[in-house]
Amino acid sequence: MSDTVLLFVHQKNSVAGHMATLFSERGYKFERCCPCIGDPVPESAEPYAAVVMFGGPMSANDCVMDGIRKELDFIPKILDAEVPFLGLCLGGQMLARVLGAKISTHDAGHIESGFTKIYPTEAGRDWFEGSDIFYQWHREGFEAPETATLLATGDIFPNQAFSYGKNAIATQFHPEITREMIDRWTMHGAHRLGRPGAQPRQAHIKGWDLFNKSVDRWGRNLLDRFGLHGTTAMVEAAE
Repeated sequence: MSDTVLLFVHQKNSVAGHMATLFSERGYKFERCCPCIGDPVPESAEPYAAVVMFGGPMSANDCVMDGIRKELDFIPKILDAEVPFLGLCLGGQMLARVLGAKISTHDAGHIESGFTKIYPTEAGRDWFEGSDIFYQWHREGFEAPETATLLATGDIFPNQAFSYGKNAIATQFHPEITREMIDRWTMHGAHRLGRPGAQPRQAHIKGWDLFNKSVDRWGRNLLDRFGLHGTTAMVEAAE
């Protein structure tokens, strides 16, 4: 059993947020990879317990960017290895693109920014027992790939989550968000808060106070679903 999770981030100072906490509590170590600043991409996904691909300001359509192209090329290796894969926002959009779906902006120029309600489909009902309100920060959205199972829909961007096979999920939202990340994003990305669909900064902060515990519960349930209960050492210590 591997004890290492591969984290794909997209900027020099990007962090794994609450996902790092959830994995760390279960004894996992991390390998951070940022191809957009020149980090080499591993040859295979097989040595890892899981792969998480986070968000970023790029687009899944930015194939001319060497880092994005390398990540898109690596995703089939993750799927072939049947390693648990969490694609969050940009990461989810890249999984959708690899599976043949379109990534695009909203027809009316809307974005999603702040905590919003999502609506589980019948297939997604048990995936979202922990929470149905999540943090959003994006201007593009994905179509649901024909080979995937749509798990949740939304009011502004209709496709909010899908699963592929037994070990992959794409979310349009950010379950890794922390209060510190909200402060940083709403400060550096303050220009986004005036766009259609964006919530004021104070609503972001209030949403954190109201919903962070349920999002935490959802994240723990997700790791359990993918069999990421802990490293061998952690499991043995608990027995």
